[in-house]
This record gives sequence, structure tokens and C-alpha cells, in this order.
Amino acid sequence: MKEITLFLIKPDSTAKNHAGAILKIIEEHGFVIQEMRMLCMDREFAERFYTVHKGKVFYEKLIEFMTSGKTVAAILQKENAIENLRKIVGKTDYHETQPETIRRIYGETVTRNAVHASDSIQHAKEEIAIIFPDYKY
Repeated sequence: MKEITLFLIKPDSTAKNHAGAILKIIEEHGFVIQEMRMLCMDREFAERFYTVHKGKVFYEKLIEFMTSGKTVAAILQKENAIENLRKIVGKTDYHETQPETIRRIYGETVTRNAVHASDSIQHAKEEIAIIFPDYKY
């Protein structure tokens, strides 16, 4: 079934000019970019986006990181988009993921792990609504 999902290229990757290479990997795996934009999250925006992690040990570090530079956000579409994208992205800890995944190639640390991919249909809808409020499903 065709799904849409949210994909972010985080500030560590945009600062190193890896956005184009990462998007190329995504497109080579058959994803279609439905919408895309570049943004700089302020603290309020980052807190709203990452509210699910509020209270966790890494929360402040994550907010600090996500407000440190530019982020590329894209709505992607493909059959089983969420599952397929998460395979290409790899595990949060880039040391524990397969060599050909985006996080293994471009990740630096568990926080500075290059990209974000929605983990469920519900989270994808919620995250898309925050970053692309005018998007029509």
C-alpha cells in the first residue's frame, strides 16, 4: 500500500552539505518526494516536534542540536514507505546499524545521526502536520 512519511535531514548533515547525497539515496530507493522545504527550528518549534521525548535524558541535547542549524524536511511516498525508509535510514545508534544505511554513512553520534524518519503512520501524520500544516492528504 502506498504511504507517505516524513523524512528530515538534520543540521549535522546539512552543515556538511550531505543533503543532496542523502536525497539521491532516497530517490534511488524509489521514494517520490511529495513536498520539501528547508527550515531552521527555533526552540518552541523543536519542543513541539519532539514533545514525545520530553523528560527523557537526551531531550535537552536533542533540542539544542535540532536548533543549531538548517534542517531539510520532505514528505516521501512509496509502497510501505515507513518500513522501507526506516530500513534505509538504519538504527538510531549508527554503530549498531548496517554499513549501507544513511545513519552509518553520515551519522556521527546517537544524537547527531544525520536523519529522522517517522516510525508509524500516526507519527508521520502528526509530524507532517507540524512541518507542513497546509499539506493535503
